[in-house]
Amino acid sequence: MKALIIGAGGVGTVVTQKIAANPVFSEVMLASRTKSKCDAVAAAIGGGRVQTAQVDADSVQELCTLFRAFRPDIVVNVALPYQDLTIMDACLECGANYLDTANYEPKDEAHFEYSWQWAYQDRFKAKGLTAILGCGFDPGVTAIFTAYAAKHHFDEIHYLDIVDCNAGNHGMAFATNFNPEINIREVTQKGRYYENGRWVVTEPHEIHKPLHYPEIGERESYVIYHEELESLVKNYPTIRRARFWMTFGQEYLTHLRVIQNIGMARIDPIVYNGVEIVPIQFLKAVLPDPKSLGANYHGQTSIGCRIRGVKDGKERTYYIYNNCDHEQAFRETGTQAVSFTTGVPAALGASMWAKGLWRGAGVFNVEEFDPDPFLAELGEQGLPWVEKFDVDLEV
Repeated sequence: MKALIIGAGGVGTVVTQKIAANPVFSEVMLASRTKSKCDAVAAAIGGGRVQTAQVDADSVQELCTLFRAFRPDIVVNVALPYQDLTIMDACLECGANYLDTANYEPKDEAHFEYSWQWAYQDRFKAKGLTAILGCGFDPGVTAIFTAYAAKHHFDEIHYLDIVDCNAGNHGMAFATNFNPEINIREVTQKGRYYENGRWVVTEPHEIHKPLHYPEIGERESYVIYHEELESLVKNYPTIRRARFWMTFGQEYLTHLRVIQNIGMARIDPIVYNGVEIVPIQFLKAVLPDPKSLGANYHGQTSIGCRIRGVKDGKERTYYIYNNCDHEQAFRETGTQAVSFTTGVPAALGASMWAKGLWRGAGVFNVEEFDPDPFLAELGEQGLPWVEKFDVDLEV
């Protein structure tokens, strides 16, 4: 099996290391717009195991030229969400299977949903190809946790709360844990959650409360919109309410508010000294590279699902989660825990496909596959998970 990874940031670094270490893949290639970044990752892995290439993922033609030369069985897209559709188009044209970690969003609008990628269903089905969407941690493992709960512990899931806490400290005044442009666009949008068959829209960070996280303690948590809610309420129609909670420190929120107030979060072009620039892209250039944060990052992330529903006619609660240590992630991969928790599931999802465990013609969200073989290996790959039954969910 040949795997081609597109994107050489922190997540791409983790994905490449994990895939290169997996004997199910006979050949591995890492490609991005900047080949030197790929070369550095390949050199760190060593042994000539990883080939590298330069490619513009905005260009179907460039992608197809690369695909025809390397002939990948599966393409792991950890580039920008703007590039999902061009990479999917190239996979269709060249007969490659596809996996990503984040759903498509257009460059000119801070908005994301699965409709654009779900629209590829018939084309992937007709070609007999598999497209696996959202195989990071959230989205990704959170949806697989939900599928596992539905398979083993519930007859009906009624209430789903996905909780994401990063209690790490990187020592910077302000930095984002993944691509700043995508990160800021995501967390400054209006909130949205699902309740009783409809979507409820809130102001950004309007709903919040303190929640307790294992080994971390209490952290203020905010309801934001996250894409896995869209697929989970579709695939589990018994869900009455689904929400996504994320922790933010007050200093982070203050910086975010200032960035918005002074116009640096704008995604529309402005003219500066006769040159057209996009403010948020300029901001990205001056903020710390998320990949550089790992060396000084301490603390843990804690991400999981708090679920209430019915089993054998009785109501029950269930909490399934993973805690990941920033320092441990850095020791293993040279990246911080946010990159690690996204990259490990992407590599494992590609392995599930390569082993024939997650297959099908068409476009799939991860919860549509059997969660058992994935979760059986997740801990071995560095992300052990914990279950708690009949506990106070706090939400």
